[in-house]
Amino acid sequence: MLAALALAALAASRPAPLADAVEHYRTVESYRVTLHTVRPDGEEHLRYYYRKPGFVRIEFVRPHAGAVLVYSPLTRRVRLWPFGVGRFPELDLSPRNPLVRGVGGQTVDRSDVGALFEHVGALLEAGHAEAPDETSVDARPALRLVVSGAPGQTIAGVHQYELWLDPATRFPLRVISRDPAGAVIETVTFDALEIDVPLAHTLFDPPHD
Repeated sequence: MLAALALAALAASRPAPLADAVEHYRTVESYRVTLHTVRPDGEEHLRYYYRKPGFVRIEFVRPHAGAVLVYSPLTRRVRLWPFGVGRFPELDLSPRNPLVRGVGGQTVDRSDVGALFEHVGALLEAGHAEAPDETSVDARPALRLVVSGAPGQTIAGVHQYELWLDPATRFPLRVISRDPAGAVIETVTFDALEIDVPLAHTLFDPPHD
């Protein structure tokens, strides 16, 4: 509920195309996407599933091939299968547990596109956005938007976001985050996006061992 209110406030206060992106995201019930993340220390490839009001499933392709984690907003817990669902062990963890936190401290309960938009909006509170321009990502049309915080300002360690948004869905196609020195923290590419697809309940609640 609080996340929904935050997105509503963001949509009302921000200019297009970010406001359009937030407004569209508020209507989305579910999505699945393949994420390719590149950081200075390596790469990550995973399949990501999201269903309102905050169910998340992540299937790791590399590294940690076969590992699966699911987060339930009902229990506020993460279930992790390091070697695949149904295989020992199955771990029950807090989203804040270091085993399931991202390199930058990101938590699975705040890993969806809506959380990204909230971070971008928070930087804009005292920062600025460059005029969007039309470009492309991997031959896909895109709207490029660069948002920077005030001098020295960071949100979750990020001072600047460079986003490429799909002109139709306003979902990200690629996101580059940078620190206050301008160094790239990570580059995330979104592939094979499907919005409002049926996602079974069991996808987010596999049988217990």
